[in-house]
Amino acid sequence: MSDTSLTPVAQRFVLHWGEMGARWGINRTVAQIHALLYLSPRPLHAEEIAATLSVARSNVSSSLRELQGWGIVKVVHVLGDRRDHFESLKDVWEMFEIIVAERKRREVDPTVAMLRDCVAQAAAAKEDQYTAARIEAMLAFFDSMCGFYQDFQKMPKGALAGLVKLRGKVRKLLAGSRK
Repeated sequence: MSDTSLTPVAQRFVLHWGEMGARWGINRTVAQIHALLYLSPRPLHAEEIAATLSVARSNVSSSLRELQGWGIVKVVHVLGDRRDHFESLKDVWEMFEIIVAERKRREVDPTVAMLRDCVAQAAAAKEDQYTAARIEAMLAFFDSMCGFYQDFQKMPKGALAGLVKLRGKVRKLLAGSRK
């Protein structure tokens, strides 16, 4: 991968990752920079990223800060070059674990707090029992999923990949137990 050009396959991946990022609520340029760094065999400096993706240097800087905030891109230093260079995590399982943890912290935890407040408010008001029951059901679901997530976090690193490989066997085992 040269400083300012991508192979057709790399270009397709970067463009698609940007589209998917936009669908997941991530800025398209942030996702494209992440894709570029993920594919890059070496750390890249911001000017290389800007030139390769044809985006403003300021946009690259803010996008890199966001990716660093997520913990999936880090600064590295290259001998003889005073500029900061950046690289993405290369282990997709580690990246998945970090992204899930960040999404939980940013999206799920505030939702659980709001649901708990609503349940307490509904109990104090003793009105609209139907709405209170629906919110309690939603909170029970979120609590269950958070418990599942906590169990997932306690698994040894790399165990998730092994567990995923067993998914067909687990499905058959569970289907057999229903008979």
